[in-house]
Amino acid sequence: MMAGMTETPHPLYAKHADTLARALTAITERGYWSAYPESPSPRVYGETAASEGETAFRAYLGADFPLDQPGDGDRVATEASPFGIDLAVRYPHADADTLVAAASAALPAWRDAGPQTRLGVCLEILARLHAHVFELANAVHATSGQAFVMAFQAGGAHALDRALEALAYAYAEMTRHPGTAEWEKPAGKGEPLRMTKTFHVVPRGVALVIGCNTFPTWNSYPGLFASLATGNPVIVKPHPRAVLPLAITVKYAREVLAEAGFDPNLVLLAAEAPGEKLASDLALHRAVKIVDFTGSTEYGDWLEAHARQASVYTEKAGVNTIVVDSTDDFAGMCRNIGFSLVLYSGQMCTTPQNILIPSAGIATDQGQKSFDEVTAGIAGAVAKLTGDPARAVELTGAIVNDGVLARLDEVARVGEAVLPSQPLAHPAYPGAVVRTPTVVKLGAADVATYGREWFGPISFAIGTDSTAHSLEIFRSTVGQRGALTAAVYSTDEKVLDAAEAAAIEVGVHLSCNLTGAVFVNQSAAFSDFHGSGANAAANAALTDGAYVANRFRVVQSRRHS
Repeated sequence: MMAGMTETPHPLYAKHADTLARALTAITERGYWSAYPESPSPRVYGETAASEGETAFRAYLGADFPLDQPGDGDRVATEASPFGIDLAVRYPHADADTLVAAASAALPAWRDAGPQTRLGVCLEILARLHAHVFELANAVHATSGQAFVMAFQAGGAHALDRALEALAYAYAEMTRHPGTAEWEKPAGKGEPLRMTKTFHVVPRGVALVIGCNTFPTWNSYPGLFASLATGNPVIVKPHPRAVLPLAITVKYAREVLAEAGFDPNLVLLAAEAPGEKLASDLALHRAVKIVDFTGSTEYGDWLEAHARQASVYTEKAGVNTIVVDSTDDFAGMCRNIGFSLVLYSGQMCTTPQNILIPSAGIATDQGQKSFDEVTAGIAGAVAKLTGDPARAVELTGAIVNDGVLARLDEVARVGEAVLPSQPLAHPAYPGAVVRTPTVVKLGAADVATYGREWFGPISFAIGTDSTAHSLEIFRSTVGQRGALTAAVYSTDEKVLDAAEAAAIEVGVHLSCNLTGAVFVNQSAAFSDFHGSGANAAANAALTDGAYVANRFRVVQSRRHS
């Protein structure tokens, strides 16, 4: 049946209808809900799940990845693990025209299946991925440098939650209007005019997802599933250093699609040979109508400027900022900020970079604290978390690429390092590259330094004239460069209100007085939006109606009744 007509959904829709219904409720309530348990405990997943997942992961290493899709017969292997794990997985290769042709051929039957059938199949893909979540987590861990628990949570359970959130929004938007309507207009003395109108949900075309190295699944799943659910075939182009997590994703998606009676080429892997520029070839292809990208500002800007035939959704770089005015829990504030800086060695797009503190100091529950004491408190929290290498590496993970190391070398020549970065030995991976965060003191005049992003374990404690001055700097830097997160610490409601007004002005999400187990660089699916689309760091939010609604169009037909 054409979408918009009376749909006979696939049995998979009935199988997962309760999950969809709960997700639809969750996106309207915005409270806590998660469909996929985030603890890798055997009490949750069973005694054998972890070992079976690791065995499945290791079976891929040094071998041809088992993926039957159109290609030129060549294989590419480009990954280098930050932990020094010898990956050497060989992936099938194809050029842009081959991939786009295969995806385009698969579109009509998927379009005609209708929203409910597409949702049922997509929900089954998520269920299949969840059944293999330890396999997926091991792949994220090995390729991204995330510690295993973080890889399981962010790369597994939380990525699946974000995918489900995208499916809920997609379904809500596709079913906002009725599939059919009877139209009757009075016509004076004669018979009224009567028409039957049918509204078809029509996909835009082939979609492209360009993955990143740090969060290959978490950042890719929303776009992948938003496009697929709305009827668009998806070509998944992983980062060359983090192919395996998305290859596994494509593998299980293709299995489910084939089992459900659809062309598996609705989801294709685009593994890139060194220097090939396959992402750009695909992004500019006339048949590619949707592009999702996470990564550098330079390439994101290029996509927005040049992929004019497509709707382009980008998450780029920003200057995440904390404004410190005062606190009634100095130790908790320092501990919370310190943890945010240590987590994944600052290699999160949400990690704070600029910490704005009045040079005259702040009022705290421990009395007045000078600028140097506040800075030392934060640096001390970082040092405590990284003091024991065996424990520290379970928070820091490993450094994802040489660019981060280069920035650490560069920042060592800037300002005064309150806390220098140090190498750590990883007890499980002798080849791992691990670095602790550095905290560098700067003055408000050093905007040429702190006004740009320093991705990695680098943060700046910046002395300002006052909290009002801090808010001016916040508005200026985020207004120019964008940000994904912001935070404020104050015991004064007027300051909190002023910070919230500034955050609204520059379009960044704000967290206030975090001192416990919630951290500024974490966001919860179904409740927190990731990115706002309201500043230069991202042109869309994960996930809201605007993120999915432009991935399809409604085309109507009408006939006299």
